[in-house]
Amino acid sequence: MTKDVLTIQKARIGATDTALLGPLDLTLASGEALALFGPNGAGKSTLLRAIMGLEALDAGEIIFGGKQVKGGDPGRMARAGAGYVPEGRRVFPGLTARENMLAASDDPRAKRHARLEEMLALFPPLTGRLKSEAWRLSGGEQQMLAIARALMRRPKLLLLDEPSLGLAPNTAAGLFEALTAVRQSGVAILIAEQNAAAASRLASRAAVLVGGKIVAEGPAPEIAEPNSLALSLIHI
Repeated sequence: MTKDVLTIQKARIGATDTALLGPLDLTLASGEALALFGPNGAGKSTLLRAIMGLEALDAGEIIFGGKQVKGGDPGRMARAGAGYVPEGRRVFPGLTARENMLAASDDPRAKRHARLEEMLALFPPLTGRLKSEAWRLSGGEQQMLAIARALMRRPKLLLLDEPSLGLAPNTAAGLFEALTAVRQSGVAILIAEQNAAAASRLASRAAVLVGGKIVAEGPAPEIAEPNSLALSLIHI
């Protein structure tokens, strides 16, 4: 039986009657991808930030790797094996693509460079851009770089906030192909994504958030079906 990497129980941010998030429950196992759907302001980004330790809970708990997540300590989560790619990419613009990736790992030199080669195999378009400053990369290349940087530490859990936002369809398709390979390697993925069709091909399960609460949850292809998703979004 696959052990859960992430367990969320009755997690809530805000007062009971005006909660920004929750209460909600979720679990995620190794090698599993779960997609979060919902309108802007539904709480998807807040949930990812809470898991990463960037937001403190007012009630409930988040368990990652058998330990409770404490707000205000994202560095501890990174060291424990969580990778986070926020919306907007946020690469280090003045560093080259190569420097962005190497800076994310504290492994010995040989291991860092071996991991960088693995990232180039996963994201081939970055191969010819290693010496380019990150701000000179295209939007798609920056997103690949942001994900590659998060993967440099070999995380057990990857948190993604709208990774396909603003990308051309072909670029987004390549990105999701790479993420499928990441999932198949055993990394758990929690992805907030507006492109429900693409996310449902990556994820086996999906949850719909409205007003900070989960209003629908189930197999990703079923949840992402347009009529089903539309009904979920008018749940409340």
